Amino acid sequence: MEKYDVKKAYKDLYSPGRRDFALVTVPRFGYFGVDGHGDPNTATEYSEALEALYSVSYSAKFASKKELDRDFVVGPLEGLWRADDPEVFVTRDKASWDWTMMISQPEWITAAELSAAIAAVRAKAVRAKKNVAALDKVRFLELEEGLSVQILHVGSYDDEAPTLDRLHNTFIPSNGLSFNGDHHEIYLSDARRTPPEKLKTVLRQPVSR
Repeated sequence: MEKYDVKKAYKDLYSPGRRDFALVTVPRFGYFGVDGHGDPNTATEYSEALEALYSVSYSAKFASKKELDRDFVVGPLEGLWRADDPEVFVTRDKASWDWTMMISQPEWITAAELSAAIAAVRAKAVRAKKNVAALDKVRFLELEEGLSVQILHVGSYDDEAPTLDRLHNTFIPSNGLSFNGDHHEIYLSDARRTPPEKLKTVLRQPVSR
């Protein structure tokens, strides 16, 4: 059985260079996602969102392998970040951030598989007398970002500001582009096991000409 891995299938989208901004065209992807608000370092709903996302994603993976004979690597955590003023991402005013945390899914994993995964996670939680607080917040969404600018950031999340400032105030205007969607981050490293200075994050901004 060949195991699907979104990072390998779409290497240009998940392995950008870290030196220069690159223009890419992002096709439609399906995701499991949870919406929330506030500082990801302190907001309880953020940690609850991640617990629910990973729980249903692994449940869907195991069901796919068992029932469909189709296996896949659970994708990296991704996040859409939005605010009334995009400059709060440069100033790192995290309390003002709205977000949708997501994990991409293979094309054969749909809303039906999500419903089955939620039911399986809920049944397991009941047996374990555990509460997966954000389970009912997980939704299936499709996103086609199209033309986007992206770059690889290596280092602490709080050190993204200079790159975002250069993206927002130099690259985008000087190339005749404008914002066309939420700021998108893809977390290639496990922050629990990786030193901050070695974290790898794809920074992506959908744009229009």
